[in-house]
Amino acid sequence: MTFASKAFLFYFFPIFLITYFSFRGVRAKNLIFLAFSLLFYSSSEPVFLVLLLASITANFFLARAIDVADNGRRSVLLACGVAANILLLVIFKYTGFFAENINTLLSPTHLHIPVPQLTLPLGISFYTFHAISYLADVAKRKVSANRRFDEFMLYMSMFPQLVAGPIVRYSTVAKQLHDRRVTLGRFSAGMRIFVIGLSWKLLIADQLAPLADAVFDSPHHLSFSQAWLGLYAYSMQIYFDFGGYSAMAVGLGVMTGFVLPRNFRIPYAALSITTFWRRWHMSLSTWLRDYVYIPLGGNRGTRLRTYGNLWIVFLLCGLWHGAGWTFVIWGAYHGLFLVIERAGLGRLLSRLPRELAHIYTVLVVFFGWVWFRAADVHAAGRVFSGLFGLNGFGNLQSLTFLLSPVTIAVLIVAGLLAFWKWPRFRRPKSLQVMSRSAALMDMTFVAILLVLSAIAAASANFSPFLYDRF
Repeated sequence: MTFASKAFLFYFFPIFLITYFSFRGVRAKNLIFLAFSLLFYSSSEPVFLVLLLASITANFFLARAIDVADNGRRSVLLACGVAANILLLVIFKYTGFFAENINTLLSPTHLHIPVPQLTLPLGISFYTFHAISYLADVAKRKVSANRRFDEFMLYMSMFPQLVAGPIVRYSTVAKQLHDRRVTLGRFSAGMRIFVIGLSWKLLIADQLAPLADAVFDSPHHLSFSQAWLGLYAYSMQIYFDFGGYSAMAVGLGVMTGFVLPRNFRIPYAALSITTFWRRWHMSLSTWLRDYVYIPLGGNRGTRLRTYGNLWIVFLLCGLWHGAGWTFVIWGAYHGLFLVIERAGLGRLLSRLPRELAHIYTVLVVFFGWVWFRAADVHAAGRVFSGLFGLNGFGNLQSLTFLLSPVTIAVLIVAGLLAFWKWPRFRRPKSLQVMSRSAALMDMTFVAILLVLSAIAAASANFSPFLYDRF
């Protein structure tokens, strides 16, 4: 079950809201939220609910032990906790990858080790990072360990952000776990954010998915126009898919009294790769900065040490996204451009016309998506061959059946929304409330998006979010 599925939109979501708001008192609401979160998770991966609960229990008691320990013992407990959480992630996410590469190294000896086929537990990358940041913040005395097991369970398993983020730090929601309120205005604002995110997913990302899949799943002899069309479609798909999920998560949080962190801020409008990463998957970027980059030394050492730290962080970022060499290359690729910009290119970009800096950033990001989406290194190479015109330039015949008027319109609208920051209408300070006509237009717009999204959800097959697999 996903936020864009019929089961969620027509059954789970309304039943949750009715039940949640039928109870008064934060603790009762927490228990309802927790029960629905566990139900949401188990609807997709019932067997892995045990793993999630085991992780929650272990981290709850470990954090309490860290909280009362002295400095030396606290560091040991923290190291053990971080190692245990990373080990859990490594077992399920990287065991097969490591085994395959060991077999490649052993191939001259004709030795072979079995490659385990483990199913990746839903959301394990996200709740592992939640646990690590919680333990680290308790150890640093930034927060106190929560003594209420039900509150900690809700923090770790809250269904809006459990599956694909944003990565929520405990300090962000610590107070809200036992003290929050919802007004009609906040609920309305949250619903609006949710509907916009839902429309991004169903009306933009899902409409572009067949075009992106047609190019990346069969990348043989792609022409220049085919390759660029497919790359553009995928670049829009991943933004509006993941951005849509994040918006829905934030909207659900606001509707229930939680303020979750914003995850995107028009990243394709960035004028450098450094700025791009301050706007794309912002909760991951800041997590890596605070819990990996700074502990490694950040920019406190020599210039070469800083460059090395940056590269290590983005190699880990690539590997976190997927157990494959294409993801490692994608992380190293972004790390390389971040190092180059810090070494001097960033100053040059700041002096260039905005249009040139924007083109540079978009091209670097788009080329990076080839590694992110391609099935393997060879498939990525074939896509690059098309992008550089090595297979001819003008043949779009194999994609014509996918280029309906609706798809073309979506491609245009996606670009208009993704590349530019549109000015917002600002009311004069003397006007305290939105005019009736403006409020009506806003409500009508949201209602139309909701109806169109509901129709799309009802008529479409199951469409998972791209980040579900991370």
